[in-house]
Amino acid sequence: MLVVTWNCNSIRARMPRLLELLRTHQPDVVCLQETKVAAGLFPHLELAMAGYTAIDHSSGTWNGVAVLVPIDTDAAGCVFGLEGQPRPEEARWLEVVVRGVRIVSVYVPNGRRPDHPRFAEKLDFLDAAAARTAVLVESGPTVVAGDINVAPTDDDLWNPRRTTGRTHVTPEERDRVAVLLEQGVRDAWLQAGEGGRYTWWSNHPAAVERDQGMRIDLTLVSDHLDVRRCLVDASFRRGERPSDHAPVLTWLDP
Repeated sequence: MLVVTWNCNSIRARMPRLLELLRTHQPDVVCLQETKVAAGLFPHLELAMAGYTAIDHSSGTWNGVAVLVPIDTDAAGCVFGLEGQPRPEEARWLEVVVRGVRIVSVYVPNGRRPDHPRFAEKLDFLDAAAARTAVLVESGPTVVAGDINVAPTDDDLWNPRRTTGRTHVTPEERDRVAVLLEQGVRDAWLQAGEGGRYTWWSNHPAAVERDQGMRIDLTLVSDHLDVRRCLVDASFRRGERPSDHAPVLTWLDP
């Protein structure tokens, strides 16, 4: 099973690149984040023409998550939203069962700044995510994939000194991710990563070419599944109208 996670940063703006991703890699599951579209405007027809069914959790022009599967693949057991998350009106958590695996597409809040009220909400969201992940793993094979908005260690930063004291790298955030990883899931890239590590680069013209990025998009896999390969396809951060994130591809076996 090939699982892809990608913060597309607007599915409408990124539709040509998303269709390219589907053609190039033919994934079994795609977890999307930051789709930025109202439920009634989600492009189901365009994706169906490309051979994929979409389950979306949408809340308008911000946030939004989705799971795509080939049109002949059953998707069931959908759960929209995360119990205990701050601002439940924001579409940030979606669960879908695909081929016996519970897939979660998650978009953790950015947190803005450590001194901002939204930062505490980010920590609360991560706490809720850890609690729910423990329940899911207890029930069976689980994949939690998405934009975690935390670089787990300094190795996930091109220059740790440039980010000291900022959101994404604080001890509080990293402690929450460590707890998440204690719920019976492991970081697929750390286990079987190949090639470039970073998944996000700023929009500064030189950032991508100089590889000045960070790894904040993770695929977390329960021990029920074997991770064969994991890589970041940085080509989708280049070219015409790219997202500021690159997709992460993970190959799994039962």
